Amino acid sequence: MPKPQEELDKQSLARYTDAAIRASREVIATYSTSFGWATKLLKQPIRTRFRTYGLVRVADEIVDGAAAGALGDNRLEATSQLDKLEQETYKAMQLGFSTNLIVHAFAVTARDTGIDRKHIEAFYHSMRMDLNKTRYDHKSFSTYVYGSAEVIGLMCLQTFIHDKDFNNQERETLRLGAQALGAAFQKVNFLRDLAADFEQLGRSYFPLVNVNNFNEETKVALVTDIQNDLAVSAKSIKLIPKSARKAVVAAQLLFTELNDKISQTPAEELIRTRIRVSNPRKLVIILKALLGVSPK
Repeated sequence: MPKPQEELDKQSLARYTDAAIRASREVIATYSTSFGWATKLLKQPIRTRFRTYGLVRVADEIVDGAAAGALGDNRLEATSQLDKLEQETYKAMQLGFSTNLIVHAFAVTARDTGIDRKHIEAFYHSMRMDLNKTRYDHKSFSTYVYGSAEVIGLMCLQTFIHDKDFNNQERETLRLGAQALGAAFQKVNFLRDLAADFEQLGRSYFPLVNVNNFNEETKVALVTDIQNDLAVSAKSIKLIPKSARKAVVAAQLLFTELNDKISQTPAEELIRTRIRVSNPRKLVIILKALLGVSPK
C-alpha cells in the first residue's frame, strides 16, 4: 500500500535536513579543526545539533574572508550579502526550510531548541561592525564581543540545556559562564591575531591598543582579563549536562593553555607570531577531558 503523501513529504524533509547538517559539518571541519574535534566529545543528539553552527562561519567569511576574494573592497555588496543571509536566517526559522543548506541546518536547531532571535540579531550586528569599524572604544568593544562571541556561547548553551530543568540561580550561573567562555575565546583569538588584524585589515579590536603601542604591561592586563573570564566559566561547568560537559571542558582547557602560552610569550614576539597548541597537546587535553579533569 502506498505511503500517504504527508509521510513522504516528512521523509523528504528529513533527508534534506540530513544533507544540510552534513554540509554544515563540512564547513566547520574546513575552517575550525579545534571546534570540529571538540564536537566529537558531545553525545547525540547534541553533537548533530552543534554541527549546524556552520552559519557562523559563513557570516564571518562575508565580512573577513572569502567574499573579499570575489568582491575586493566592495563593502556595499558585502553588506548586502550579509543582510540577505540575516533575513534568510529569520525566514528559515519561521518556516522551517531554506534553499540555503547552511541556513536550513541552523534554523532546524534554532527551532528545535528555542534559540532566541535577539541573540542572532546581536551576532549579525557585530558582523556588520566588522564591515564598518576599524577602531573600538570600550563601549563598542563590549558590544562587539557580546554579539560575536558571548551570544554564540548562549546559543550553544541553549542547545545543551533546552530540555533540562534548572532553578533561576543555576540558569544565571550557566548564562554567565557561557558568556564568559565565549568572551575568553574571542579575546584570546584577538591576541593571537593582533598583528594580522592591524596590518592586513587595518583593525584593532582592543580599545587604544595596536601593534605600535603593544607592550608587556598591556599584554599582562589583557591576559589577566581573559583569566578572569575563564574563572567565571569554570564555575558553571559542573551544571552543564554530562552529554556536553566533556566537550566544554576540552574547549576551556585548550583556551586556558593558549592564554598561558600568550602569557609566557614576550609582547614584542607576540605581535609577530600566532600562538598555537600542537596536535599532541590537543590530544592530551582531550584525554584530560575524557578522564574528568575540571578547569580551575
